[in-house]
Amino acid sequence: MTRTAAAVAVFLLLAVASLFAGVSDLTPGAVLAGDPAAINLLLTSRAPRTIAVVLAGGSVAIAGLIMQMLARNRFAEPSTSGTVDAASLGMLCATLLLPDMPVIVKMMVAAAFALAGAGLFMGVLARIPLSSPLVTPLVGLMLGNVIGAATSFIAYRYDLLQSLAAWSNGDFSTILRGRYELLWVAFALAALAWFTADRLTVAGLGRDFSVNLGLNYRRVLLFGLSIVAMVTAMVVTTVGMIPFLGLAAPNLASMALGDNMRRAIPLTALLGAGLALACDLLGRLVNYPFEIPIGTMMGVIGSVLFLYLLLGKRFRAG
Repeated sequence: MTRTAAAVAVFLLLAVASLFAGVSDLTPGAVLAGDPAAINLLLTSRAPRTIAVVLAGGSVAIAGLIMQMLARNRFAEPSTSGTVDAASLGMLCATLLLPDMPVIVKMMVAAAFALAGAGLFMGVLARIPLSSPLVTPLVGLMLGNVIGAATSFIAYRYDLLQSLAAWSNGDFSTILRGRYELLWVAFALAALAWFTADRLTVAGLGRDFSVNLGLNYRRVLLFGLSIVAMVTAMVVTTVGMIPFLGLAAPNLASMALGDNMRRAIPLTALLGAGLALACDLLGRLVNYPFEIPIGTMMGVIGSVLFLYLLLGKRFRAG
């Protein structure tokens, strides 16, 4: 309880700091005094950005937890399983083939590609001997590189490299009111995992064990991967890729609470949102008044944690 309370306190401090950090001058005093310009800036830009960071961070963290549970590996998450790369390929194809369609339609195409990518990842894992837990992320990273190479070639061929870059690197600098609301749906979908945590946990024990307990393994697997795919597509479509966030938050929650998925989901979401807020704040302050995208900041911090987990005895043992 003490750790959870501390995590909540740090999260709230980061959220408040996010509201008042930026190039434009905004102070709590101006807001409390009712300054129209300050209130307009808060409601139009700062609050939507902070909410978007929280929703995206929490959603990606829960999606990572689901992927780790279904793959039975602590190193699995959307950016290490080819899911994010597949979603980017879907967005590229939708942009080329359905240029006049609404964003929601393109997002659904991206979700379908993401689901296919996640399914391909799980299918490959089921057909190769996993002599070490390190094989799983290697398979996912290689699969993602193959998909990413194909995506880059198509983007280069049709002069869409700039759009691809926007999907490949998370950035909240363009978030305004009316441009992030899709993330509410992503968070709601991720929150569904809490209601089905027991089924996802049993499915994570393997097909044979699940069938023996009377669980429809294929249906639960498809449900879990669908949540991961939808969340990934919505986040990529709205703000771009946030690498390693789905790896870091679930593992940190596991260190604190163990491997009980139902207990870990709230803390995982909280840690994911907190990490996203911290990286976004650092990106705004390190090179002030310019911004470093959150995808870059999280890539640096997440890769360090990834290496720590790879070298840690607990995780090497699986």
